[in-house]
Amino acid sequence: MTTLAQLRKTALSLPETAEQDTGFGTAAFTVGDKRFASKDKEDYVQLHLPAAEADEVLARHKTAERLTRGATPIGVRIPLGDINGQELNHWVRRAWLSRAPKRLATQAAAAESAAAGEVGDLPKAIGRPATQALASAGITTLAQVAELTEADLLAMHGVGPKAVRIIGETLGATGRPLKG
Repeated sequence: MTTLAQLRKTALSLPETAEQDTGFGTAAFTVGDKRFASKDKEDYVQLHLPAAEADEVLARHKTAERLTRGATPIGVRIPLGDINGQELNHWVRRAWLSRAPKRLATQAAAAESAAAGEVGDLPKAIGRPATQALASAGITTLAQVAELTEADLLAMHGVGPKAVRIIGETLGATGRPLKG
């Protein structure tokens, strides 16, 4: 069963995302002051998606409902427990992409094709998921990585303990540690 914790982790791993406590047992996630995902008091996840993507979610999930503002469709609403973690991650990212400022969406789209060892001076050994996570956040050099803490890195979806260890070793070899 997918939880608010997973929704929070996924949403907050995306660049420039902020969480707003809207009260009443709800949470909302925004980028550029635009809401892209939220959880309501009935444990439904609400995703602001373009019409074609909303239609895809509705076709895949019998319990999904169209999310509207007045008569205008703005996305989907689905019980949090009815969507698996992998799908949630995908659709939260798609919602984020649809609401993010153009510069962030462009950066994230470019990061999807980033290959390990081909982004700035990031070490190839960290692997593709970590490379893409860093590139998505606009981090393409070891100097930028050195400004982060281990906790900052681990909070990025796709950056695991192995990548952090390799980054730490690479920075150490150049005389620079991770921040803090």
